[in-house]
Amino acid sequence: MPKQNSSRHIVLTSHPSNYGPKPIPIQWGAADPIERGPIIATLTKQGHRNVIGTHSGGYAVYRALAVASGALQSDHRADLTNTSPVEHIGPYPSWADPEKIVSLDPFGAIVGEAFQTYYEQGYDIRPTIAVTKAHINMPELQEAVFDGRLQIDGKIMKTGGDLVVTKAAIEPVWYLPGVAKRFNISEGDLRRALFEQTGGMFPELVTRPDYLVFLPPIGGLTVYIIGDIAAITDPNKPVAVRVHDECNGSDVFGSDICTCRPYLVHGIEVCVQTAQEGGVGIIIYSRKEGRALGEVTKFLVYNARKRQEGGDRADAYFARTECVAGVQDMRFQELMPDVLHWLGITRIDRMVSMSNMKYNAITQSGIEIVERVPIPEELIPNDARVEIEAKKAAGYFTTGEVLDDTELSEIKGRSLVE
Repeated sequence: MPKQNSSRHIVLTSHPSNYGPKPIPIQWGAADPIERGPIIATLTKQGHRNVIGTHSGGYAVYRALAVASGALQSDHRADLTNTSPVEHIGPYPSWADPEKIVSLDPFGAIVGEAFQTYYEQGYDIRPTIAVTKAHINMPELQEAVFDGRLQIDGKIMKTGGDLVVTKAAIEPVWYLPGVAKRFNISEGDLRRALFEQTGGMFPELVTRPDYLVFLPPIGGLTVYIIGDIAAITDPNKPVAVRVHDECNGSDVFGSDICTCRPYLVHGIEVCVQTAQEGGVGIIIYSRKEGRALGEVTKFLVYNARKRQEGGDRADAYFARTECVAGVQDMRFQELMPDVLHWLGITRIDRMVSMSNMKYNAITQSGIEIVERVPIPEELIPNDARVEIEAKKAAGYFTTGEVLDDTELSEIKGRSLVE
C-alpha cells in the first residue's frame, strides 16, 4: 500500500482509549446542535470519533478499495463549499424530541453551519443529509397530462412533462437507546443482535456502551418534495405522501409481477395534483429491496412461487416468502415515520398506501392521516393480481372487494415458461 494512504500502526477502536482527548459526547434530542454534538464517524484523528460505523453505509467498502488502491488519500477531508441545502428545512419541535427521531440525524444537512466551530478545529464532520433540486420525467406522467389528470402549469410541471422537485438524500443514523425503545427491547439485546448478525463487523456495539450512535451499513432513503415546502407545516394546505419501498425490478425495469412502479407513479400523480392545489406532495423512497430481504431472496421466492404445485397463487403468496426467508417481511416500519417528523409533518391529508404496517407506524407516532388512497384497479398489471389480492386478504386497506379462500386459490400468475 502507498505510504501516504496508510499509517504504520493500526489503532483498534473496540475498546476505550486511556490516552488522548475524549470524544465529543452526544446528547441526543438536544435542540441546540452544539449541545447535541456532531456525528463523527471518521478515523482521521484519534479521539475524534464518537459513533459506531461509517458514513455512506455499504458504500464505505468502495471507499476502502479507493484508499487501498491509492486512488484516495485516507485523510481526505471534504470541501463543503457551496454544498449547503438549496431549500431550508426545519428545525421543528420534533427535532428536539428524542423519541420522535431515532434513525436519522436531524442536523445532518447543516453540519457545515451547525458545527462550524468544531470543523475549524480540525474535526472531520460529514453531512448525512444532502438537499438539492432536480427535474424528473416519467412517461406515465406525460400520459397523465395527455389524459387531463395533470396540468402543465410551468412551475410544478413544465412543458414536456418535466416535474420540478426538491430532493433530499438521507443516510441512516441510529440512536441505539431510542431504536431499542421503539422495538420494545433492551439496548443490550439490540447491540448483541447487530454485532452477531453483521458477523462481528462492529465490535464497538458490545464493547463501547459509551458510543450511543450507530451508522449501519445499509441503504438510506430519498425524499422527493413536489410543491412549496412551506406548505408542509401550514395547517390550511393539503399534504399528500407516498412511502415507497424500493423494488428495482418494477420501479426501474417495469416487471409486471407486482404493483410497485404503477403505485409509485400513482403516488407521484396524487402528489402533483395536491401541489397544484396549493399544497405539497412528498415521496419517501426507502432502500428496502424485497421487503428488506434483499434481491437474491426476492428472486428465490419468485422461483418458489411459480414452481410450486398449482403455480403462483394468491392463497400461498406470503407462505412462499416465509418458507424461503423465515419471515414474511423485514421492513419493520417502526423507524419509517422519523423522516416525516424531520420534515415537520403533523398531518397527512392523502396517504397513498394500502399498507396497514405503514399506516399504524405513522399514526402511532402522532401523525394524523385523513384519507388513505389505494391503487386504482386499472393500474394493476395482470400478473400482479396474485400480490394485490393476497395483500387485501391479509388486511391491507382497500375500498374494493376482499376475496375468500376459495376465490384466492383461483387467482394465479404466469408460470416461468410463459
